[in-house]
Amino acid sequence: MAINASQFQYAVDALRRILPCEHPADVALSTFFRDNHKLGQQDRHFIAESVFAVLRRHAFLSAITAPNPTPKRLLVASLLRVRGLNVRELSTVLTEAEQKWAGELKALNPELTLAQRAELPEWAVEALQAGGMADEELLAVGRAMQHPAPLDVRVNTIKARRDDVLSELNHSGIEADLTPLSPFGIRFKGKPALQRHPLFLEGKVEVQDEGSQLLGLLLAPRRGEMVVDFCAGAGGKTLLLGALMASTGRLYALDISEKRLAKLKPRLARSGLSNVHPQLIASERDARIKRLAGKIDRVLVDAPCSGMGTLRRNPDLKLRQTPAGVANLNLTQAAILAAAAPLLKVGGRLVYATCSLLPSENEAIVEAFLAANPHFALLPANALLAEQRVEVDTGDYLRLTPALHNTDGFFAAALTRVA
Repeated sequence: MAINASQFQYAVDALRRILPCEHPADVALSTFFRDNHKLGQQDRHFIAESVFAVLRRHAFLSAITAPNPTPKRLLVASLLRVRGLNVRELSTVLTEAEQKWAGELKALNPELTLAQRAELPEWAVEALQAGGMADEELLAVGRAMQHPAPLDVRVNTIKARRDDVLSELNHSGIEADLTPLSPFGIRFKGKPALQRHPLFLEGKVEVQDEGSQLLGLLLAPRRGEMVVDFCAGAGGKTLLLGALMASTGRLYALDISEKRLAKLKPRLARSGLSNVHPQLIASERDARIKRLAGKIDRVLVDAPCSGMGTLRRNPDLKLRQTPAGVANLNLTQAAILAAAAPLLKVGGRLVYATCSLLPSENEAIVEAFLAANPHFALLPANALLAEQRVEVDTGDYLRLTPALHNTDGFFAAALTRVA
């Protein structure tokens, strides 16, 4: 079947807009759709799929379209080599000379570096190798990142039981299954539109990657405790913590972004939780934080990071992120951890987490903090998760990868205040 010429041209135009990678791809694509508001749902689907397919395999596609990787050539290469179309199906959008080039493209197999095969920046590969990741594992992680992430939801245990939710979904013709690791998770076979589904509207499910759900179980807040989500953002993990606390105690959701906290409001209203207290703070040194010093049982620090563990969802990050940007984030991460730690009571638990695989954002931050703060100690993540009946053993630190766990790439360390 010949490809739709209009859809193809729109996809080229969208790539032309997005590929400088000056802005997040999803934001740039939303703007493109707003500027071309007459596009139908099928058109939008084709354009979005095309853009993200090019971003996911950008290194390979650039290599086979060298020395001139224009948006059009990248899209043609993606349709032929990644998405499996044949040249005949592109005859409506290619000139005779372009069809000849496209035919030759089918047979090209250039020598690729490890970074190109893994579809990761050279600097990120060097950082992972320096952190002890073997080339085979690195390649497996990189290849897993080249596939779209499955859609996971967390069942809100305040309002529903997981088995009942799964049964209702399957009964309504939506294919889904239980997540293998999280006791609250459901994974969909496809990508159903959930925003209008009664289960979503009633607050019985929230979209949340299974790996993100495990971070809440690592913190394991109890009923009646005082808990702080230090970088709450739009509140996905906040809502999980609130549910684990059975809507008792007091849960502070802190963030420096009014826009992010505003996104928490409708989610909080749907959730049925009454123990969550969102608070806008000026910085990690805000006076309101200092007033909580020594009073908190559990603290979650989901630190701002490079997002290099989320390339299944945000493949443009590998083109936008830089070593200098990561170095700046390292300063922020260290400052936030140093500011959050004094909130803990003696015997309290703090979980430091990122959605990155880079050692400089993970182990290096935690080890430097522990060296400077001998009154804190590392708790073994594997033992804490075993207590929650979660069968993941990556040692003292929690390290999740899409290759091994089919989650986003996550890192977490659990710390306790010993004196």
